[in-house]
Amino acid sequence: MEGNRDEAEKCITIASKALEAGDKEKALKFLNKAEKLYPTETAKVLLDALTRNGSSAGNGAYCRKPTKNSESTSAPPNGDSQDSGGVGESKGYTKEQVEGVQRIKRCKDYYEVLGISKEANDDELKKAYRKLALKFHPDKNHAPGATEAFKKIGNAYAVLSNPDKRRQYDLTGGEEPSSPGHAHGGGFDFHRGFEADITPEDLFNMFFGGGFPSSSPHTFTNGRARYSQQTDQRQERAEERGDGGFSMFIQLMPIVVLILVSILSQLMVSTPPYSLYSRPSTGQTVKRQTENLRVDYYVTRDFKSEYKGSALQKIEKNVEEDYVSNIRNNCWKERQTKTDLLYAAKVYRDDRMRKKAELMTMDNCRELDRLNDLFRGG
Repeated sequence: MEGNRDEAEKCITIASKALEAGDKEKALKFLNKAEKLYPTETAKVLLDALTRNGSSAGNGAYCRKPTKNSESTSAPPNGDSQDSGGVGESKGYTKEQVEGVQRIKRCKDYYEVLGISKEANDDELKKAYRKLALKFHPDKNHAPGATEAFKKIGNAYAVLSNPDKRRQYDLTGGEEPSSPGHAHGGGFDFHRGFEADITPEDLFNMFFGGGFPSSSPHTFTNGRARYSQQTDQRQERAEERGDGGFSMFIQLMPIVVLILVSILSQLMVSTPPYSLYSRPSTGQTVKRQTENLRVDYYVTRDFKSEYKGSALQKIEKNVEEDYVSNIRNNCWKERQTKTDLLYAAKVYRDDRMRKKAELMTMDNCRELDRLNDLFRGG
């Protein structure tokens, strides 16, 4: 069962990375696998958060008036890339979409981007972001520059929804660069020092539980390149399917080797004279207690006649070392679980998860503190 627990924790780690990459499907897959292997509170809470993470679009506002010069709605001008995925077929867009992109492009601070005042609260922020994100998502808006506008909207919300970043931004942010021609994204100022900690697509997925269905992939950047969702899905399917019998054989080889090594080790290694838990299969059912730390352990019926004096002291020392090691490892896992819950509560703004993290009993950590006090007292 402990082996399953380690595998379950690996699955949770993979799911967490998938969440950071915006791949909700992969995260759900590995969280479900973790629950089947070894049910844990972390996997249960993350699964619950993912399944409840749907939201409906709200209302928001643009900034500034449109210019008199309207751009063509048939093809993008030179230098602007059309957000169609480059599949060879130009997708149409409306005059209103082009003007909307230009309005976002002219905004000089994040409050203007979202069309809110500096006194706006969290609900007003969410309301403004939902409407703008839906209007400018590249899977829906194919006007030139829509991707950059979508990224700027995501950055604006991510910064202003963070109290610390918003406070710092109010003090120092909001200036346009001195030479707009050198700004990243063809004139868009991302206010260096105020980049979001999450990509625009990940933020969108957190609000709406996934992006718009699209036949062409969109790649978003936030300091580093990311693979498109379709590429990830193809790679996932290729990993699950394999490329033939030889590929399957190669994938199974490590498992076969592990099984053989496990069998050989069991044949070659003798059963230890004690166990921290009762094991009827090995006859270790007689309960004893160490003299120093009063740690319970189990031995066979003829243990007392075989181990005496210094041999018994050595056995009890090993028992206490194994016990302390187990308690230390379990305490680390408790702290890691609590940290994961608090992080998920912060990301999803979920007070229920935060309260669960705060109410964790941390039994192994308390036992470790007790042992440390004994060592210091000794």
